[in-house]
Amino acid sequence: YNGQKGIITRVRGRGQFRKRIIEMGFIRGKTVTVIKNAPLKDPVEYRLMGYNVSLRRSEAAMIDVEAPPQVDASMQVDYAATRFMHRNRRRMRGNKGGPSDGKPDVHHPFPHPHAGTVVRVAMVGNPNCGKTTIFNFASGARERVGNYGGVTVRAKEGRFSRNGVTFIITDLPGTYSITEYSPEELFVRNHLIDNRPDVVINVIDATNLERNLYLTTQLIDMNVKVVVALNMHDEMEERSDSFDYTALGEMLGIPFIPTVGTEGIGILDLFDTVAAVLEKSDRHARDIRINYGPDIERAIDALLTELAQYAPINGVISPRFAAIKLIERDTAMKTFVSAGGGKGEETVRLADILIREIEEELGEDIETLMADARYGFIAGALKETFRPAARPTTTLSEKIDGIITHQFMGFPIFLFFMWLTFQLTFSLGQYPMDWIEGGIGHIARFITYAMSPGLLREILVDGILAGAGGVIVFLPNILILFFMISLMEDTGYMARAAFIMDRLMHAIGLHGKSFIPLVMGFGCNVPAIMATRTLESRKERILTMLIIPFMSCSARLPVFVLFIGVFFPEHAGSMLFALYLGGVAVAVVSATVIKKIFFRSSEAPFVMELPPYRTPRLRNSLRHMWDRGNEYLKKIGGIVLIASIIIWSLGRFPDNVEFSKDYDALAAKARDRIISDETTRAPGEGKS
Repeated sequence: YNGQKGIITRVRGRGQFRKRIIEMGFIRGKTVTVIKNAPLKDPVEYRLMGYNVSLRRSEAAMIDVEAPPQVDASMQVDYAATRFMHRNRRRMRGNKGGPSDGKPDVHHPFPHPHAGTVVRVAMVGNPNCGKTTIFNFASGARERVGNYGGVTVRAKEGRFSRNGVTFIITDLPGTYSITEYSPEELFVRNHLIDNRPDVVINVIDATNLERNLYLTTQLIDMNVKVVVALNMHDEMEERSDSFDYTALGEMLGIPFIPTVGTEGIGILDLFDTVAAVLEKSDRHARDIRINYGPDIERAIDALLTELAQYAPINGVISPRFAAIKLIERDTAMKTFVSAGGGKGEETVRLADILIREIEEELGEDIETLMADARYGFIAGALKETFRPAARPTTTLSEKIDGIITHQFMGFPIFLFFMWLTFQLTFSLGQYPMDWIEGGIGHIARFITYAMSPGLLREILVDGILAGAGGVIVFLPNILILFFMISLMEDTGYMARAAFIMDRLMHAIGLHGKSFIPLVMGFGCNVPAIMATRTLESRKERILTMLIIPFMSCSARLPVFVLFIGVFFPEHAGSMLFALYLGGVAVAVVSATVIKKIFFRSSEAPFVMELPPYRTPRLRNSLRHMWDRGNEYLKKIGGIVLIASIIIWSLGRFPDNVEFSKDYDALAAKARDRIISDETTRAPGEGKS
């Protein structure tokens, strides 16, 4: 029931899904709270580590919990981690002097790389951490910003110059870890290994430190140069949380820079620090190791001895990181190490033996042990540096969510937002459509009067203006549609739509997150199909890709508007909504049939973060709207323009050739001939 709390005692099951929920914080000793059920009672929203996540009931049943008073051992990991961090702080005090007093850093001028130097930077972070917003601000790029997981479906590259240094920035997909659970996670890890950026910027959400720092611990294991962008720092200050990020930076050997990506605050300091880390002049940057406990550390050391004799790994990847991944049963790392045969295969077999010994000795599976160690490390660090302020019983975001995802009002509100989107697309778009249509008419008349008759005038008036002009008139509809979709994405409502729709999507074999690329398909099928990469299951990706074309994309909107304007002018908005809804219905039927034929036995789990509601930035929404509109204009200036000229040419040439006949005129002429013949015959002619 809502508000029920429990302490996690065990996570049952095996496989990638289990790894994912463990990495997201479902580990022994953590408190989990039931927030609410979806309108159709499945999935269920839970609160864990300060953030909200949704699970289906069947998946939540694999997590064993006990009432809080019954679990006294829940703090053992935290205390162990705290002792570990105390030891490290004492060591640092001996080497570095006293800890920070908690005041914001005063950024003195850093020695920068020489002018003309090119610095390669990779940006990584969890979904919804604001990573792409920082990337956009720094590079001036126009990558899509959205408040739900999986917006960035491929790496984007941009450039930023400061003090004569050029930073080549790669915005990598948002990911919770760098294991092999999803294609994005494996892509991020492979990029860091194969491309070896000079510095990695790890963007974390300042309002959700514990979960975001899990990825940071994995970057520490990779032994790469890291700078942490403590993004959304303004929200942390509004909550009055006390966070000594300078001291945490000393503990982790990583500089922390507060940023507010939406306002561009701290971006210059961030890249100054990147330059300082590269020049080894930042006082925080140093190498540390996360201690996984004596048993696991002995196994890591044994693997390091073997890997030291394995040439293919030297200079390519951190041996300690490779050893840790082998201990974690990482399939991709096993394949990489064993690819060389001989010594590599022996190392993989040794890892399997060591894993069995550890699990028998400690009575727990290796995935849980590794996650416990990492989260214990994080908890110990935050115990000394972070003090959360008192929270209100119910936040504004939770109050809004209680209405938006209400058991009875959730679906009507969802349908209303969808209907409103299409109604505004048509009704508001009609006014600028009329203006554009009138303007094109004036231009056509001006050309007709200003130019003498000829082929050029015909091409301009009857070819280009009639063809491309007939398509550009629908630009306002495209802009309004994308603006509305952008608002729903940036506020966080799109993630709630997936939460609401999961029960229905599950009935046809899809994940609630499949709803996101399906909705994107209303804008354009191409990026929607690309967005299916965010789905963990291969079956999910294939099935979603197959039904996305049934979503009526923006290219079909002009055709819909044309027919609706002719046949249903009195109910234009409602008919447009009905056409889109009809496409969805066909997609549902198709997905059901495909699932029963090709994917009968597969099942997709539902694990999705529900980010807090945030006020959308008008600048971001307008930017996204214009970017999509600009793509539409480019199509008009390219494909549509050429097609218009070709179609006009096919109707215009060859000249002076008659391809049709006026059968009414021919019939009239024949009738006149018959009548004329009858009147000219003699009166007695034809009588016997």
